[in-house]
Amino acid sequence: QVQLVESGGGLVQPGGSLKLSCTGSGAFSIFAMAWYRQAPGKQRELVASITSGGSTNYADSVKGRFTISRENARKTVYLQMNSLKPEDSAVYYCNQARSTGVYWGQGTQVTVSS
Repeated sequence: QVQLVESGGGLVQPGGSLKLSCTGSGAFSIFAMAWYRQAPGKQRELVASITSGGSTNYADSVKGRFTISRENARKTVYLQMNSLKPEDSAVYYCNQARSTGVYWGQGTQVTVSS
């Protein structure tokens, strides 16, 4: 059973920063990882992804502000979020795609508000 556990969400003022973490179980280093987010009334969208080799990809809306990274020894992927905007408010989900299926964490709420 694959488990992904996110942490690090919270309330932050516009312009502030947060760092999300997602810790996995079992094999980790060989799989690409991704962060998605879903705001109320909107579809879940890809925020950032990182391959097993460390190549990264970002949604246009977060380029230059967010950074995805991974620490395989800790089976953890991170999302550093800087210069946060109210439109970044959403539930953020960690994602791992394997041949056996796509796995999601439970989500962590990020609220950007003054």
